[in-house]
Amino acid sequence: MTRWDGNEVAARKPQGSAPPRSRAMLRALLQPWRVLGLICLSAGLYSGVLRFTRGLAGSTHLSDAFPWGLWIGFDVLCGVGLAAGGFTLSAMVYVFRLERYKALARPAVLTAFIGYLLVIGGLMFDLGRPWNIWHPLVMWNPHSVMFEVAWCVTLYTIVLAAEVSAMVFERLRWPRATRIAHLLTFPLTIMAVLLSMLHQSSLGSLFLIMPGRLHPLWYSMLLPVLFFTSAVAAGLAMVIVESNLSARAFGRYIEMEVLRGAARGAAVMAGVFLSIRFLDLIYRGALRSLWPLNRAGVFFLVEVIVGFLVPMILLASPRIRGNARWMYRSAQLLILGFIVYRLDVSITGFEAMSGVTYVPAWTEVAITLMLITIGVTLFNLAGRFLPVFEAAADEQQQREWLWAQEIAWQRHVGAAAVPASPPVAASAAALARPETPMV
Repeated sequence: MTRWDGNEVAARKPQGSAPPRSRAMLRALLQPWRVLGLICLSAGLYSGVLRFTRGLAGSTHLSDAFPWGLWIGFDVLCGVGLAAGGFTLSAMVYVFRLERYKALARPAVLTAFIGYLLVIGGLMFDLGRPWNIWHPLVMWNPHSVMFEVAWCVTLYTIVLAAEVSAMVFERLRWPRATRIAHLLTFPLTIMAVLLSMLHQSSLGSLFLIMPGRLHPLWYSMLLPVLFFTSAVAAGLAMVIVESNLSARAFGRYIEMEVLRGAARGAAVMAGVFLSIRFLDLIYRGALRSLWPLNRAGVFFLVEVIVGFLVPMILLASPRIRGNARWMYRSAQLLILGFIVYRLDVSITGFEAMSGVTYVPAWTEVAITLMLITIGVTLFNLAGRFLPVFEAAADEQQQREWLWAQEIAWQRHVGAAAVPASPPVAASAAALARPETPMV
């Protein structure tokens, strides 16, 4: 072994222990989140084998009385809605030319693409004959809402793949392909917005043919509008959550100024959703079915108050939007409310009217957790190996952010003379301090 000064020294092999590199790999594999991910993948794969060898009746709690369960309610309805941030941000950046949101567009599109792949994966487990999933593409029935949803989801997934391909071409350094992908961005965005608006609302139309089987608190002729508005609100909240998690995972700083606008938009759309929802409930007189209070009524109150009203008020507050942690928690609460709403429509509302109690089998939960684990893993790999994160601001904004962190640290320890924390100090030293530091 050669030292830095060129002198040869004898290499020492540690006795009685694994090589340092092996120990580092072992520690990396034994991190709690990775161990949990491996458990979820193993349980999901085993459950998948049971699903395709024993069928739906032998591996799930689904039945003729309750044919749609967790896989439709969560994997499909929630998955499609939470991916709405992709077309929302793309429309804001490439159609309405709101360039300040450009830093959020690529991660949102990637999240949407991965989300739709997982939706298709969830459908493969839920369909009785998944090998016939291609039938709606060639056996047309234009009078069926399911036909329109199938076509729109298929086309939108292809459009998302084309948008994500620009990142792959940039990574592979294919200039001609990259240039073509960038030229196609605007028409692809137009297609994405149109297709998303169609199937986001059409998912609500699926339940319009079941007026006697869905509880009055959730059945409404405005379900397509409610599904669309709630998806936009949840999609913007998902952008906030994804940005915070990406900042932690990849050592990036949070685009606070941009996320404030997304939070404001999420609050507005949550308000629109609640307004339409309650005006419809009052017009139909459906609020009377809330009493006497039962299980369905409790879920309704949790969904509306905790899941939409509280985060709407929080995100509408400039003080909350100015605090990264509180904005992140408020967005999480809004996503939780959206998930409860979709599960109420697809599960709770049917339980209340049919008298059948549905509890997902462990295999259903395991496959859902496996799909979530795969999605997180794919995003992590894409974030590390593809140019997903564009420059969120110019160098001046980065200097201001670093200097603000240094000042905040000094105030935290209570003395301006105390040096900044080592990571921030090192970063701030690499960049010149701004002329007017943020205070």
